[in-house]
Amino acid sequence: MMFEEHYKEVLSGLKIDPAIQEKYWKAIRREYSKNNRYYHNVTHLENLIAELLPIKDSILNWPVVILSIAYHDIVYSTLKSNNEEKSAVYALRCLRQLGVNSSIREKCAEQILATKGHIVSPDIDTNYFIDADLAILGAPSEGYRNYAISIRKEYKFYPDIMYVPGRKKVLTHFLTMPRIFKTNFFYEKYEVAARINMKDELDRFTI
Repeated sequence: MMFEEHYKEVLSGLKIDPAIQEKYWKAIRREYSKNNRYYHNVTHLENLIAELLPIKDSILNWPVVILSIAYHDIVYSTLKSNNEEKSAVYALRCLRQLGVNSSIREKCAEQILATKGHIVSPDIDTNYFIDADLAILGAPSEGYRNYAISIRKEYKFYPDIMYVPGRKKVLTHFLTMPRIFKTNFFYEKYEVAARINMKDELDRFTI
């Protein structure tokens, strides 16, 4: 797995023993492989690293971004609204156990929390990270529809009468943003397609 290699490479750079690297990677893989994860799974981590590798040289602190990818959805329940906060706490705990310095820990937690609102950050790495997290919105139409289906499966405990208004609210929120993508790289690559995809999904709810 591509992301596993990058995660372990970062831990190697932090002088962490390979056996401990494997232990922490297995914990990540276990959480992202749970049965309720149809979209927020290991494939999502792979897609994020694939989106960011072409612009690696533009990212100022690559190790922090890799750690943020690893832990940003580590806690995920569609029945809760504090997944980002819990994921940030989980990341802080793991990185503290690994002996990672406080500046890296805190920056990682900040980036994880930034995925909650997807607003512009003064930190360019954070903007690249949250843009990559949203890149699926600009996927080819079939890929986007598969994503929308996967999200609905994750919210399977909610009947349509509850799910549809919530989903429409999310789509409308993004569509009313002046820009969905904060960085020029992702804006030019995905903005137009993302708006078309989300407008199409919104329109399907009103048919």
